[in-house]
Amino acid sequence: MERPELTVRPEWGQTGDVFFPVAALVEGEWWVLRINNFPNHPLWTLFVGGRPRFDLDDAPATWANPAGRDHKKMPADLAAEALRPVQEFVAYGSEYGVPCRNPRCCG
Repeated sequence: MERPELTVRPEWGQTGDVFFPVAALVEGEWWVLRINNFPNHPLWTLFVGGRPRFDLDDAPATWANPAGRDHKKMPADLAAEALRPVQEFVAYGSEYGVPCRNPRCCG
């Protein structure tokens, strides 16, 4: 699978959401990272335009450490706009209609 997103330098903003902590507007589309219950699942899931793109355990260097605290906090209205298409996908796998229900990691 080709992953051109790994070479882009998104300017992440903190959303204030515990499940989707950062988002970036890249070429008119919202990129949103969901943090998953690692190590039971991959650390991150990237959503582009509200659609799941891929999972990853390590963010590429071009992404400027999405988990870092140095990203600016997004205005509430922009964070809400970015998260609106993904807010139903909190549980790992829910974006494919098969949410994890394991009480050890996602319960």
